[in-house]
Amino acid sequence: RTVEPLEYYRRFLKENCRPDGRELGEFRTTTVNIGKCLYGIIVTGEVLLISGSITTADGSALVKLGNTTVICGVKAELAAPAADSANKGYIVPNVELPSLCAERFRSGPPGEEAQAASQFIADVIENSQMIVKEDLCIASGKLAWVLYCDIICLDYDGNLLDASVFALLAALKNVQLPLVTINEETGLSEVNLKQKNPLIIRKHPVATSFAVFDDTLLIVDPTAEEEDLATGTVTIVTDEEGRLCSVHKPGGSPLTGAKLQDCISRAITRHKEVKKLIDKVIKSITPK
Repeated sequence: RTVEPLEYYRRFLKENCRPDGRELGEFRTTTVNIGKCLYGIIVTGEVLLISGSITTADGSALVKLGNTTVICGVKAELAAPAADSANKGYIVPNVELPSLCAERFRSGPPGEEAQAASQFIADVIENSQMIVKEDLCIASGKLAWVLYCDIICLDYDGNLLDASVFALLAALKNVQLPLVTINEETGLSEVNLKQKNPLIIRKHPVATSFAVFDDTLLIVDPTAEEEDLATGTVTIVTDEEGRLCSVHKPGGSPLTGAKLQDCISRAITRHKEVKKLIDKVIKSITPK
């Protein structure tokens, strides 16, 4: 494994399995734990969500895929809309890969991988229309919500994009915004903290990542070691209607139309599993 890692992997792949015991199309084992309600479920082949993870955030979630652990906190603030988008709010995603999550990352300004992940998340938000920016407007030209979405990797073991999209969606589903009105006499904003409403989530995008081995073989949910040995990676993002929201392929081996279609079909199946789990999580923490 140390001297000839690729040959070591190929011996497993020929038998349609991987060194960690998974089949090629199998996702890493997942646990669901709701911190606030002291409620837990163990599910295989799904995704771990821990909602209500950060008490200072307006919404938060922690996602764990195998050893890969990502936490997302959403902070909502009030601001004036941009002059050219008077009826729109803002969504500002930021992915951080601190040195504590893996030896490959260094402290300091965001590296290339973190910047690429942040741009990917921004594209998913825009392309999927998971949140319509007009829904964040309180008073056209005067006041709107800004959602700062900080996604921090605590432990990196591959497949950062899947975990980040999961964490973002779960955290946004957990957000409760207070009622804000504009006082017509004073022109000042008034915040009612006693009356809070959930965000309007229009679509539920889910990412599914694949690693390509030897230009032909596809494996899902790759670990960091598998990503390093792969000849390419591809991430497919779909919504609950089976609509393709994004295809992210940063170079590497080209994919045939048939293989790309296979990835999309498997991503649609994966979406159904994840959406069912997220719905179960949200239902368990919703007051009855």
